[in-house]
Amino acid sequence: MINGLFNLENKVAFITGGGKGLGFQIAEAFASAGCHIAICSRKRETCQESAGKLADKYNIKAMGYGCNIQSEDEVKTVVEQVLGDFGQVDILVNNSGATWGAAFEEMPLEAWQKVMNVNLTGTFLMTREVGKHMITRRTGKIINIGSAAGVKAEPPEVLNAVGYSTSKAAIHHFTRDLARKWAQHNIYVNAIAPGFFPSDMTKHVLSKKGEEIKQHNPLGRIGDDHALQGAALFFASPASDFVTGQVLSVDGGSTL
Repeated sequence: MINGLFNLENKVAFITGGGKGLGFQIAEAFASAGCHIAICSRKRETCQESAGKLADKYNIKAMGYGCNIQSEDEVKTVVEQVLGDFGQVDILVNNSGATWGAAFEEMPLEAWQKVMNVNLTGTFLMTREVGKHMITRRTGKIINIGSAAGVKAEPPEVLNAVGYSTSKAAIHHFTRDLARKWAQHNIYVNAIAPGFFPSDMTKHVLSKKGEEIKQHNPLGRIGDDHALQGAALFFASPASDFVTGQVLSVDGGSTL
């Protein structure tokens, strides 16, 4: 009974930014539960390589795609491709993200717009297109990747990226609002707000402030390669069938 709560056999998950980092960790957690995997990013070759590894290791169907989620046309095209290849999408993970580190007064407009276009508009576009399919089937789980930075303001010496923080706070409210709107379609919308994890996006900050960040974290550490997987599997699986519109912080207590 309990094992069945986390079973994803014969489900299909579509994960943006799933070729590496946190997105790939989530994809692997789903694949280990029997889920078929579609992953996309701007680097199609990376996604195809990662998909091949998942297919070989877990004996599931996995495919990689190229997509710039800032482009409405590319989002529509890749969703059509995934539906053509898999026949359905049961789980959508909006993981693709961008950041820009700079003092607010020095942030160029184009940097602000890029962060908003990737983190917020890209999530809107992908959710809208996949959501149309989910509404037709009257089922679906959507997981948005927010951030602890969208919950708590950090001092500039730790994180100086107001555009990123603002975009992630918007993702949290987007999650709540859409969950309320789409509950009538039996579509669940939840979010995960990770704290500091090793990734391409955080490597500069962690290289300079990693030990200080650990010292100020209640659990005394940063996230590892598995710390996000349980939360993602919970939101994707039947275990969360009475949970929607929630933002779960996975941060070692840093937002307390």
